[in-house]
Amino acid sequence: MSMDIKNIVFDFGGVLVDWNPRYLYNKLFEDEEQMEFFLQSICTPDWNEQQDAGRSLTEATDLLVNKHPEHESMIRQYYDRWEEMLKDDISANVSLLNQLKGKYRLFGLSNWSGETFPAAFRRFPFFEEFEGIVISGDEKMKKPDPEIYHLLLSRYQIEAENSAFIDDNAENIRVAKEIGFSTVHFNNETDLEVELKKMNLL
Repeated sequence: MSMDIKNIVFDFGGVLVDWNPRYLYNKLFEDEEQMEFFLQSICTPDWNEQQDAGRSLTEATDLLVNKHPEHESMIRQYYDRWEEMLKDDISANVSLLNQLKGKYRLFGLSNWSGETFPAAFRRFPFFEEFEGIVISGDEKMKKPDPEIYHLLLSRYQIEAENSAFIDDNAENIRVAKEIGFSTVHFNNETDLEVELKKMNLL
């Protein structure tokens, strides 16, 4: 397989960056059950994903404040203190970038707000290792929409059949496979180095 693979495409959140709103809200809620209610019923994953698709942080915040005025303070802190949701890089995976960079072209394809990604880019030096990065919020489209995969391919003039794609979302992986990528579905049980060695990429 390594004879065919020329490019490796990484998702960021959950693969190279440990991001979780609980890192912030654990500080703000004394009761874990109340925190989980807030993150599942107020500042929900679906709401956050709309920012990944290009909705502005101001519009998103105002929408929830108008809908849930009793939670205004907690809602506003979601983006006012967003950087506190970034814990660390996922060092075991980041450490592989140096090994891969000399052999393959490295790219990023991530569902991420275009307004918050620059803060992460400044914080983690490893982003400089990528030849090109496509951020969903900048493009106003997000995975698993096939269009954003094709945007990456066309922008950097690469072929899916010559590319490996690593993501922690099963639906994103399914679509990548349909397009022609070789894939690694990363989760807490995955040793990425082992998986890449199985593919003869390391």
